[in-house]
Amino acid sequence: MTKRKNLPEQELERWLAGSATPAETPAFALALDAAYAVSPQAATWRRAQQRLQDRLIAGAPRVYYDRVKSSVVGPLWVAVTDHGLAAVTYGGRETEFAGWVGRRLRATPVRSAERTAAVRRELDEYLRGQRTAFSVPVDLRHVTSFQRSVLEAARSVPRGQVATYGDIGRWIGKPRAARAVGQALGSNPVPIVVPCHRVLASDGSLGGYSGRGGLSTKRRLLALEGAALP
Repeated sequence: MTKRKNLPEQELERWLAGSATPAETPAFALALDAAYAVSPQAATWRRAQQRLQDRLIAGAPRVYYDRVKSSVVGPLWVAVTDHGLAAVTYGGRETEFAGWVGRRLRATPVRSAERTAAVRRELDEYLRGQRTAFSVPVDLRHVTSFQRSVLEAARSVPRGQVATYGDIGRWIGKPRAARAVGQALGSNPVPIVVPCHRVLASDGSLGGYSGRGGLSTKRRLLALEGAALP
């Protein structure tokens, strides 16, 4: 026997059948409260939850992400905004990456193979040795001005060559900031594309690398690019 819809649930169904606008949202909330109080049918409740979720995220910025399944440095997660590549992360769980990138960029994470296709293709080609440079734009709006200057300086280091933390400090007008440069590179949100792996310690040793695999990954990337390794 089919459960008969009560009056509050009928009101909610009418709202769900219409077009949601911001002005209608308070009315929807009232209808939802009334329907919930008398236990709406499960299908109606699920539709209401989905409609409310759609309304809540409709005006919020979005960040699109997807996975590069395999490479010489393992799987990668990437995220892009309307301004460009905003994140590259080595491995990990999807929920962790989506949550982190959503919080960091204050945006709704949406998995999208289409929106991330260009960066995933370029990363795959690069790590296979089929590409020597990236053409995708990079979105560095969410880092500090100091870190942005450090990352931009690191981008200027040519493939197959290296610089030191001290070099980067001098290039940005902070000759005594080698330690701060290292810290800024250590939190690089877009490794590989912004090649922090090309920056070594001032004594010529590899220094550090925060990506998965640490210095072995850094060494592997430098070898891929034909750099002379310390």
